[in-house]
Amino acid sequence: MHRVGVLALDGVIPFELGVPSRIFGAARDSSGAPLYSVATCSLDGQPVRTDADFALAVGHDATLLTAVDTVVIPPSHGLGPVKEDGVLPEALGRALAGVRPGTRMVAICTGTFVLAAAGLLDRRPATTHWRETERLRRLFTTVRVDPDVLFVDDGDVLTSAGAAAGVDLCLHIVRRDHGSAVADRVARACVVPPWRDGGQAQFVRRPVPDPATGGTAATRAWALERLGEPLTLAALAAHAGMSVRTLTRRFRDEVGMSPGQWLAQQRVDRARHLLETTDWPVDLVAGRAGFGTGASLRGHFHGAVGVSPQTYRRTFRQGPGPLGGRLSSRR
Repeated sequence: MHRVGVLALDGVIPFELGVPSRIFGAARDSSGAPLYSVATCSLDGQPVRTDADFALAVGHDATLLTAVDTVVIPPSHGLGPVKEDGVLPEALGRALAGVRPGTRMVAICTGTFVLAAAGLLDRRPATTHWRETERLRRLFTTVRVDPDVLFVDDGDVLTSAGAAAGVDLCLHIVRRDHGSAVADRVARACVVPPWRDGGQAQFVRRPVPDPATGGTAATRAWALERLGEPLTLAALAAHAGMSVRTLTRRFRDEVGMSPGQWLAQQRVDRARHLLETTDWPVDLVAGRAGFGTGASLRGHFHGAVGVSPQTYRRTFRQGPGPLGGRLSSRR
């Protein structure tokens, strides 16, 4: 039986702490025998505070980690024990140093910072919650941070994005260890999808720049009212009363991207809004968002969000929409 040790650190988030036990504990072979044993420890075997209004008693201290096949580190409040200097507390460093070579290391959400601070992610790909990816890059410059995925499997080291992405990662591990049939049974038992398409990009909201500020603000506001129309760079420059070259430079200074990139992003956001709030066919959504055809929308949407428009709609649909209703041109 594969042994999993879960390390609960002070301030641990209860949801993510419970994910490994729930997913791995539901994995059974064809005869119903468990495929994993899961045990939870703290550094000293004492109860740990959570980020909720209760503490948790655990059955083991960190010596558990020396005798397991997989170590899982769930996130703690903030970055947990890893501070802005990127250094591990001495006791945690000793605990991780005692893990046997070849042990599979798994981090959920900001647990990735613990692995990075321990030097286990140097020159390796990893991810974390999308809100913390820039901080991970800044603190640990040798880590190859991928901000868009739900999880990263780099063989013996695996990391996930935030919260429920830990479920995706643990299911992936079951699938990798025992095949899709076992993983699908676990997913059904836990009432979760066996596989989620796409990555973190589909959960990130990018605010529309404030039209009240910046030299191109009025042109951006004007363009937002006309996303369904053809909008050329020349037309944007003419509205702004600038040359194309000056407009492009001002756009980069004010919003950090070219006019074409900004326009594509706003059209994708408009499409996301329509997919969530209407029942309109994809071709109609494409036209109203300014992509012209369903094929063009699918290409841009998958490139920006990581899933197809249909998959996004199934995930985020808010209820019956106005099939023939009036469409506001603003988000």
